Amino acid sequence: MTIMVMDGQGGRMGKSVVEQIRKRFPEDEILAIGTNSIATSAMIKAGASHAATGENPAIVNSQDADIIIGPIGI
Repeated sequence: MTIMVMDGQGGRMGKSVVEQIRKRFPEDEILAIGTNSIATSAMIKAGASHAATGENPAIVNSQDADIIIGPIGI
């Protein structure tokens, strides 16, 4: 299963989500999409499989994701 996690600001919410998903589903692919490089970096450190920053990666990767997780503002 492919899970896409989006976050911005400092990436604290995304980091927590990635850590919990990685513990619960270690075999799943986690795509971390940050609105800025700080958020992306935090999610990479938390254990994301792949990561990217910006609007275009969010659009492209959302087409293939089975689940999209992020704050209400996305």
